[in-house]
Amino acid sequence: MHPSARRLAVLAVPVLAAAGAMLPAAHSAAATATGTATRSAAAGPRPAVHEAADTTTEQRTVKKFWTVARMEAAEPLDAPGTGDRHFAAADSTAGTATGSTAGSAPGSAPGSAPADAPAARPATVAPTLTAATLTAATLTAATGTAAAARVSSRTSGSSWAAGGTVTKTTGRVFFTVTAGSDAGRNASCSGTAVTSANKSVVITAGHCVKLNGAFHANWVFVPGYDQGNRPNGTWPATTLLTTSQWNSGENMNYDVAAAVVAPQGGKSLTDVVGGQGVAFNQPRGRQTYAFGYPAGAPYDGSKLVYCSGRTFDDFLSSQDQGLSCGMTGGASGGPWFLNFSESTGSGMLNSVNSFKYNFASYWMFGPYFGPEAEAVYNTAQNTALT
Repeated sequence: MHPSARRLAVLAVPVLAAAGAMLPAAHSAAATATGTATRSAAAGPRPAVHEAADTTTEQRTVKKFWTVARMEAAEPLDAPGTGDRHFAAADSTAGTATGSTAGSAPGSAPGSAPADAPAARPATVAPTLTAATLTAATLTAATGTAAAARVSSRTSGSSWAAGGTVTKTTGRVFFTVTAGSDAGRNASCSGTAVTSANKSVVITAGHCVKLNGAFHANWVFVPGYDQGNRPNGTWPATTLLTTSQWNSGENMNYDVAAAVVAPQGGKSLTDVVGGQGVAFNQPRGRQTYAFGYPAGAPYDGSKLVYCSGRTFDDFLSSQDQGLSCGMTGGASGGPWFLNFSESTGSGMLNSVNSFKYNFASYWMFGPYFGPEAEAVYNTAQNTALT
């Protein structure tokens, strides 16, 4: 990570950590029957796949591990050391707007774009920020603040009190870090239940499933978490997936992941809580709602929090989009929605909370959902349940 940026995963500082998202790719016949757009993934990106609690014995052990006390004690992680954050140039496919969607969002128009939506951002080589260039970068941030504020200025992090589908599909993610200086530490992120062929997919950030070169252990999703209560159960992951770019080099442009969770009581995840639609390859600069369970001060992870506004392109280092948002560590992996309806709480998932710059804690950045994220989603939704 370079000195001017820090991950949002689970942070205890004014700078946020990464907060991943997922993309949809080829869909099965089952998904198509529920209104999902189909497309071939034969020649597409290949995500990294990791077996988690894939036996009933392991799943029972993981559920027992997460007592109320452990969940309440789980904290955001400190960001990795200087030089560990990478912003390599995105592939030529990143940022292209071809427009595919998965699932449906009641009261919305999946895949539609406003007339004033900006053209897709070209894939350019992102500059490297070092200690020597930090001052210049800070000045650049200052000159861009006014312009960014004009397109992203609605909410900066308020408790969500309108109810709706989002209160059931969004939840906290808990896991044990297995590598790096935080190895053995119990931590939290956020995630979202999405429509899928196997009815068991959760979308989150890449660093919420793997960090410092190793996948996390004891991974569970708690949808609808509310002040310590688990109204919709605890769902252990059987499989964790992320982009090849995050898996091999923790490239922040591809900080996206998914988890396939085991059925509980004979029912699949979305049979119990419902699922949000997913959209990929969409135009940039759209009106967006972001949600999560921030656990760093001034938040404590007990309530669902949201931000809203129009996104803007990161003009500093990444291929990501930014949003004015004051959520802190623990919000990583929380959903960004297009076509979100405040009355129904439904929308199209199009990114996730990923990272913040330490000199601009009022901005949150999320990865562009392109072919790589879509491949993660498609592989996850076609994974057999165990």
